Amino acid sequence: MTTTAQRLTDSADPTPEAPQPKRPGWTRFTTAPGIGTTLAVVVGALLSLAPSLLPRTAGAQAILTALLISCALGFAAILRMLLRRWHFDVDERFDHYRGALLLAAVAAVAVAAWRAGHWQNDLRAAMGTPQIGPGYWLRCAIGATLLTGLVVGVAKALRWVLRKLGLLRGSALGLVAAAVGYLVLTPAVVGWRQQVYAAANVAMDPSLTQPVSRTRSGSAESAVSWPSLGAQGRKFVSGGPEGPVRVYIGLDSAPDLESRVALAIRELERSGGLDRSNVVVALPTGSGWIDAGAVTGFAERFGGDVAVVGLQYSYAPSWATFVFGRADAVAAARALFDAVERRLRAMSEPPRLFVYGQSLGALGGSAIFADDAEQDRRTCAVLWAGPPAGDVHRAGATVLANSSDPVVHWSPALLWRAPDLTGVRFDAPVPRWLPVVSFVQTTADLLAALDAPPGHGHRYGIDQGTALSSC
Repeated sequence: MTTTAQRLTDSADPTPEAPQPKRPGWTRFTTAPGIGTTLAVVVGALLSLAPSLLPRTAGAQAILTALLISCALGFAAILRMLLRRWHFDVDERFDHYRGALLLAAVAAVAVAAWRAGHWQNDLRAAMGTPQIGPGYWLRCAIGATLLTGLVVGVAKALRWVLRKLGLLRGSALGLVAAAVGYLVLTPAVVGWRQQVYAAANVAMDPSLTQPVSRTRSGSAESAVSWPSLGAQGRKFVSGGPEGPVRVYIGLDSAPDLESRVALAIRELERSGGLDRSNVVVALPTGSGWIDAGAVTGFAERFGGDVAVVGLQYSYAPSWATFVFGRADAVAAARALFDAVERRLRAMSEPPRLFVYGQSLGALGGSAIFADDAEQDRRTCAVLWAGPPAGDVHRAGATVLANSSDPVVHWSPALLWRAPDLTGVRFDAPVPRWLPVVSFVQTTADLLAALDAPPGHGHRYGIDQGTALSSC
């Protein structure tokens, strides 16, 4: 028989293990970050430092770096969660490699920044702009760190809220937020942007004066009022040189496309445009802009014996019109060209007919014609400047495309194949195509396409007119 003492001893709980000493608070700052975090940061940074088409400011580089690092961190967090569901902890399995990985990552980013600095200076040398200074990368690093910290902080706060709510309530809240965003916030933002674009279109620039010549729309003799021309139309008709007839119809000049086209034909007749030897149908960009350099080129090309007619189809920037209103650009281009062609066909000795389009105008203009043969048959010559993805009828056309123009490079297909740079003029070093990476870099360059010096990026000069071919 067991004694009472023995029974008490046997029933007692085993001796608990001694508690592990807690690490001092400062050691968390001396421990290498997790493997997923390190890889995410280095991958995001390396993607952002890949060669670009255009010179980039320190602020733009910092924003791109922060955005890509934040996306990589989010992907790493999702992957970590999935692996832990399979009872696989990367940090625990490969803990002894964390320090070496951190050192390798720092070295890789440093080398990439050094190479990126050389690339940026090569671009600047080709475009005649100042080289980057010694503080460039310091500003990039500080800006990227602050922005990434802000994004990560917001993400952690949202995760904390979702944990407090629980899976079911958190999912319900997410669905409600998505519905509100789609049904309320998105239309509100789109409406607000439309109001901003509309306000910019009607804003009067005090530096522009209403034309007095009868050869220009918006003058006292014109059936098109000065305010109705819109901001870009007023720039077009008030600029030099004096020779060309300038006809422009704004969105507010008539209530619909059909009446605007009819008004353009009446303006051509009234202004004496049909008495000129050459008529250029100029197809504007999304905002209604017609490049003044092109008009100067037409004046030089034809000695002033030319009429230029344009029709506004939108007041939003080209990128917004490209995404949401490309059909409007095509419809306006086709309607205007067809009307001008019919009017000239009714004349015994009609002027020669040319077509010019830049950017989205080039895309809309090329869509007028079914193929290259129809384009050649119905026009004397055409010129396309900076066509998006180079997607225009090329046979018989003059195509101006800078190799540094991201508009010429960009398309969704850039994700998996190199752009077709046939016929581009190489004005600066062109980065080697890399899947996904080139798409990301080119998308970022789109935001600065018009900030390049003349002759680079999406900026073209008087050769938009002087390079126009003969019949």
